Amino acid sequence: MVAADLDVTVDLARALLRQQHPDLADRPLRLVANGWDNVMLRLGDDLALRLPRRELGAQLMHNEHRVLPLLAPRLPVAVPDPVRVGAPSAPLGYPWPWGVVRWADGVCAAVVPATERTPWAEHLARVFVALHRPAPDDAPENVFRGVPVAVRDASFQDWLPLLPARVHERARALWAEALAAPAFDGVPVWLHGDPHPANLVADGGRLSAVIDFGDVTSGDPASDLGMAWLTFDAEGRDRFRAVVDAEARDGRGWDDGMWRRAKGWAVLFAAICFAYPDTHPVMVGVGEHAVGQLFG
Repeated sequence: MVAADLDVTVDLARALLRQQHPDLADRPLRLVANGWDNVMLRLGDDLALRLPRRELGAQLMHNEHRVLPLLAPRLPVAVPDPVRVGAPSAPLGYPWPWGVVRWADGVCAAVVPATERTPWAEHLARVFVALHRPAPDDAPENVFRGVPVAVRDASFQDWLPLLPARVHERARALWAEALAAPAFDGVPVWLHGDPHPANLVADGGRLSAVIDFGDVTSGDPASDLGMAWLTFDAEGRDRFRAVVDAEARDGRGWDDGMWRRAKGWAVLFAAICFAYPDTHPVMVGVGEHAVGQLFG
């Protein structure tokens, strides 16, 4: 875990509520997650607070507050669109925007066996079909997602050594196939930006929520769809792709070349999953699953 720029405590969160949303301030409040960029606290039974703990997280929070009210009404799943928006507070020494969102029951999908994710593969595909629609010119910029695969070539070479040595040659070959695939020639579409299984919430046999839209941007949908190898086994991936292929054909660029690029994004994401084994062991598990799906 990277160091926090500011220690976000329950006391600080309650003080912010009393200052800006006093009608919520007396509800039970408890810390439930202290993540890479944000702290989450459950507020009563049906709400949660999300507060940045780093300056970088503040920009990601701003992206969510700006974009999710536009996207949420058309997405067939719960997302962390703000119920209330909090402002920086000089008196309390808190410098960033924060938000109140609806609580989604469930667990991080990354800790659910892949076979138990298969029942909601079509549901997640429909989420992406609904999301991947033309984005405006002022969509948030993200130089790491939605860009041509070639733009990430140097990054791939840097991350490649993190993959198990036994797959290095096959990973290079797969990446070369993605580089050689036709470039995306469609209108830039909305992208989640970081849709790995740790950003999905599963509740029993259903998909409960898609979270962490801080990297939201626009561009080539292949960078989102690479998550299929990180999330599903072969059956789940087939069911996922069948829905995308059937329902997203009204957009240009949804073709075999897109899936070749998506597979390249998957091998890049798989390598990145191994970057922080001490602080993010769940992501190592995601990477190991992806390696198995990509290379057998």
